[in-house]
Amino acid sequence: MAWRMPAETGEHERIWMAFPREGVTLGDTAELRREGYDAWTAVANAVADFTPVTMLVDPTELSRARRSLSQGIEVVEAPVDEFWMRDSGPTFVVDDERPGVLGAVDWVFNGWGAPEWAEWHRSAEHARIVAAHTGAELISSALVNEGGGIHVDGEGTVLLTETVQLDPRRNPYLDRGRVEAEMRRTIGAEKAIWLPRGLTRDYDEFGTNGHVDIVATIPSPGRLLLHAQPDPAHPDHEVAAQLRMHLAAQTDAAGRSFEIVDLPAPQTLRDDEGFVDWSYVNHLVTNGGVIACGFGDEQADATARAILSDAYPGRTVVSVDARPLFDRGGGIHCITQQQPALPKEV
Repeated sequence: MAWRMPAETGEHERIWMAFPREGVTLGDTAELRREGYDAWTAVANAVADFTPVTMLVDPTELSRARRSLSQGIEVVEAPVDEFWMRDSGPTFVVDDERPGVLGAVDWVFNGWGAPEWAEWHRSAEHARIVAAHTGAELISSALVNEGGGIHVDGEGTVLLTETVQLDPRRNPYLDRGRVEAEMRRTIGAEKAIWLPRGLTRDYDEFGTNGHVDIVATIPSPGRLLLHAQPDPAHPDHEVAAQLRMHLAAQTDAAGRSFEIVDLPAPQTLRDDEGFVDWSYVNHLVTNGGVIACGFGDEQADATARAILSDAYPGRTVVSVDARPLFDRGGGIHCITQQQPALPKEV
C-alpha cells in the first residue's frame, strides 16, 4: 500500500461537517448559540451549491439540523461534542496502486492538547464513524494531529508547524524524524516543510497552538498563499514577515522553490479578546468553487476573492461571514473536510 493525500484542489465526492451542539464552543447565551448555529449552517448551505455535504449531528440537535440545513444535505446521527470536522474527522487518502480504494487516517484527537475547557471525547470517534460510513480502509495512527495542522500539494509535500506536531501536550516523546516518518506512512509525504510557529491569537487559551491552515496553503504545486498582515500595529505583521522569509528559503518534494502570494488580512486588528487572527487563507476549495472567509470588510473581502480567483482559475469564489467561526477558534477550512472522488470505473 502506498497511501497519498490528494491535493485539496482535486475532485471531491463530498464534504463532511459536524453540526454544532450546546456547550463551551457554541456559547453560553441564546444569542451566541443562534449565531453559531447560523454560521455553521451558512457554510454548509454554501458548500452544497457545489458539492454534496454530509453532516454528523448529535441526537440532541437532529430536529434543529433538519430545519436549518438545505434539503439535499445528508444528516448522519452520531455523538458530537466538538464540531470542527477538519480536526476531529479523518484525513482521506488514496492508493494509486489500487485506484478504487479510499483510506481514512484516524489521527489521535485530544482537543488540541487536552486543555481543561475542551469537550472532545465523543468527537475523537468521528474518524472511525466517517470511515465506516464511507467504506474507507481505516489507517490507525498513534500521532496526535489534526487536519488543520497539515497542508499538502498532493505530490509529496506537507506543511507542518513545530508548535503543533511537536507540542508536548500532543506528542511529548516525538521528534521531527518520527513525525515525518508517520506523515510518509499515512499520507505519502516525502518532504516536510516545518513552520516555526503560527499566528499570535492561535496561542491563546482557546487556540490550536499554531495550525497551518490559517497561515499558508498550497493552491498548486510550487505556489503558496501566505497570510499577510500589512499593519505594523498587529504582532502578526512581524510574524508573517518572518514566515515569508522562512518559506522563501524552502523547496518542495520536487525541489522547487515556492512562488509566494500574499493574502492580506482585513483592516480590523482587535476584538474584545485582543488581536484577531482573521485570515483568508482558511478557505475551502471544492468542485467548481471556493468558499472564502468574509470579515465584513468590503474592500479586503473583494481583494481576497480576486487573489483566490487567480489562484484557483475556473472556480467561483463565494464569501461567507466567518467572524462567528473565528470568534470560536477557527474558520471555514476548520469546519469542513473533503472526501476525494475516486477514479470512475471504465
